[in-house]
Amino acid sequence: MDIVPNHAKRRLASGGLALGMGMRQARTVDIATIARTCGFDWLFIDMEHSSLDVETAAQIAFASLAAGITPIVRVPGHEHYHASRLLDAGAQGIVAPHVDTPEAAQRIVRACRYPPLGHRSVAGAQPQLGFRSVPIGEATRLVNDETLVVIMLETPQAIANVEAIAAVPGVDVLLIGTNDLCAEMGIPGNFTDSRVEDAYRKVIAACQRHGKFPGMGGVYDPPLMQKYIGLGMRFILSGSDLSFMMAGARERASVLRATKL
Repeated sequence: MDIVPNHAKRRLASGGLALGMGMRQARTVDIATIARTCGFDWLFIDMEHSSLDVETAAQIAFASLAAGITPIVRVPGHEHYHASRLLDAGAQGIVAPHVDTPEAAQRIVRACRYPPLGHRSVAGAQPQLGFRSVPIGEATRLVNDETLVVIMLETPQAIANVEAIAAVPGVDVLLIGTNDLCAEMGIPGNFTDSRVEDAYRKVIAACQRHGKFPGMGGVYDPPLMQKYIGLGMRFILSGSDLSFMMAGARERASVLRATKL
């Protein structure tokens, strides 16, 4: 049975980097094709730190399937419907923010996975299956296999609990939210602090022991990104539409302002 492949998950499984582009400003479906053309594997549809509503996020997720880029939604909370409504609309992954304990991680898995891994409700025909009529048992197995469950670690408590969180069945990625982690540690924006590197090493080691993939977000200085990739980071939030647009616009304005009249 054909199913739209989860390109990010397959990149990870093959030992490569899964590169994501954050999406906060875009509101039209062409952003999926734009991100794919730029070389990204997944689109980070951010519903926590933007005004995106469910309808718009769902449209962009559905368009991503055809564009060949994996739609992954950062939901605003831990209620089951935060995840299920987007997954039913075509999202192939959920990023759950602010997960500090294994119990919270288990709650996310229950919302994102069909039985026997979780308790996600079966809505009927799936966009990921092209809305074909597929026996329920086969459909739920296929969709489970192509769904990424991403847990964000954003506090010292989460880092302290990383072994137990990494051991939760059904979790695929442990993503460090470095901005919030630094703020919670009392070192906002200080990504080169040794305590940040210690946290990264601890998460990477736990992921290796439990067969999960380590991810990073919030670090966008290329040398520092390369350093952490060298340590073992694989699921990489590479920047956002806003930051890319501003960098390009700033560079162009600078060139033109320097032109002699």
